[in-house]
Amino acid sequence: MIISKSIGLKKLIQWSGVHMLWLLIFMTSVAALYYFKVIEISIPWLPVSVIGTAVAFYVGFKNNQAYNRMWEARKIWGGIINDSRTWGMMVDGFITNQFTNEKVSENEIKAIKKRLIYRHIGWLYAHRSQLLVPAPWEHSSQKGHIGNRAKYFQKNFGIGLVDDEVTKSELKNFLPPTEYDRLINYANTATQIINEQSRELTQLRASDLIEDFRHMEMTKILSNFYTLQGKNERIKKFPLPRQYANISRYFVTILIALLPFSMIPELIKLGSWGIWISVPISALVGWVYLMMEIVGDYSENPFQGMGNDIPMLSLCRIIEIDLLQMLGETDLPAPIQPKNDILM
Repeated sequence: MIISKSIGLKKLIQWSGVHMLWLLIFMTSVAALYYFKVIEISIPWLPVSVIGTAVAFYVGFKNNQAYNRMWEARKIWGGIINDSRTWGMMVDGFITNQFTNEKVSENEIKAIKKRLIYRHIGWLYAHRSQLLVPAPWEHSSQKGHIGNRAKYFQKNFGIGLVDDEVTKSELKNFLPPTEYDRLINYANTATQIINEQSRELTQLRASDLIEDFRHMEMTKILSNFYTLQGKNERIKKFPLPRQYANISRYFVTILIALLPFSMIPELIKLGSWGIWISVPISALVGWVYLMMEIVGDYSENPFQGMGNDIPMLSLCRIIEIDLLQMLGETDLPAPIQPKNDILM
């Protein structure tokens, strides 16, 4: 998540400079053909402007849907935060000797609470890790320039900024070794961690450390976690339909290809200096349309490890700190800090 108030010129060049470069080269090449009178064709401005208007509407629709996917993902993680705090409150307040015939030692109760809290923190990080696994349609899974560029963005403006934090949030740090070795081999580890929580609640009910009402309420929270996990997985595993995501790219390409053959001849009419000003103006117009397309393209997948992602690591760390404080622990991990104006 980009946290700066504005995107500076340096970052704008880092992110889009390569596109401005090839646009300038393309527009210069076309302008040279006109300058040396190799071509004299002039496409009327009206059809190009009609195409431009249609492209703007289409790309705007795509960007709106891409934003909706990103905002929905953030709301889901907001639900995870709230329900995680509720889970911690229930673990802390519900598990007692109030209903037991044979009292359990306070140390054992503390161990149970710690196990339930730590296992939930493990679920958070396991769920995050699973969401970061590249899907076939995401940029980092592509070949050639697109894939290489995506890996560059991930390293310098994404998950590469928090490599030193990942080892602190590994699943093995929150599960007993035998439990970790068993759960890590499942196809969906996060799902099995929640199921493990349910099994322990059943054992706690059998030993009367919780009664029926508390058992049901805590199980509802686990069910909520499954619901929220499923919603995130739906966004991750179901892309923005390709007919919307890709066709707009072709439309923008067609517009940029036609643009210089309409704008450059028109600006040449202004005089000898018109040929020179036509190049940056044509490139600028093309860049605006191209950036509209790219912004939507990189926003439609909010879990691909780039700078415009949902800051899952930061949210997981916030929950972790809250839950550990509920346990009374004082050796707390540091909150995730933004790096390079990006919070992951």
